[in-house]
Amino acid sequence: MAKYLIDANLPYLFSLWKSSDFLHVFDIDDELSDEEIWNYAMKNSLTIITKDADFSNKIIFKTPPPKVIHLKIGNMKMKEFHSFLQKNWSEIESISQKHKLTNVYIDRIEGLD
Repeated sequence: MAKYLIDANLPYLFSLWKSSDFLHVFDIDDELSDEEIWNYAMKNSLTIITKDADFSNKIIFKTPPPKVIHLKIGNMKMKEFHSFLQKNWSEIESISQKHKLTNVYIDRIEGLD
């Protein structure tokens, strides 16, 4: 069963997300609005992984579910993006389990309640 919902602004074909823990918005409906994505994640107790600040702004005033992992890492080549997430995913996942918002930067990962 999925734990994470990957936002449309992130790559669909990505090896880290090739497991039953991950569901991409494109697998549901690639035309979902942010509000529909939020509601789907809430209904299914999923953590949204995104680069979209709208989700992290919204979770500040809400109680999970959903939780949000906000990737604030700028634009990267796909190889760099893959390497960065592979290297840091364990820490990201651990922090996201304890906090409603996880902000991921190039040089640090922060959990916020």
